[in-house]
Amino acid sequence: MRGGTANIFPMTVQTPTPFPHASPAPEQVAFDRHELMAILGLYGRMVAAGEWRDYALSFLREMAVFSVFRRSSENPLYRIEKHPRLRGRQGMYCIIGMDGQILKRGHELPGVLRTLERKLIRPVD
Repeated sequence: MRGGTANIFPMTVQTPTPFPHASPAPEQVAFDRHELMAILGLYGRMVAAGEWRDYALSFLREMAVFSVFRRSSENPLYRIEKHPRLRGRQGMYCIIGMDGQILKRGHELPGVLRTLERKLIRPVD
């Protein structure tokens, strides 16, 4: 400040440049803990009976799949699928056989898994 006058420069205010919106990560459908406990319980009993030997999990955008194999190099014997979009219609759980045929569909997983548990019951010689 010299001689009572001040040099004042006008300030410009700019809005900040927004960050580009990051696309949200694609949502995945997954089995929750209780569902996995029921499926893995059945899997353990079938392994002990010598029926099943390997499994695979797939978590996709529209469904979750638990595939069961007799040998890891084969096509799956069964696929246990969870389709949340079908919750209000046929039920979100289904079991699909090796040939692609739907063996059982339902709203509750234990009821659907009973179809596979019947294979554990065999007549005693």
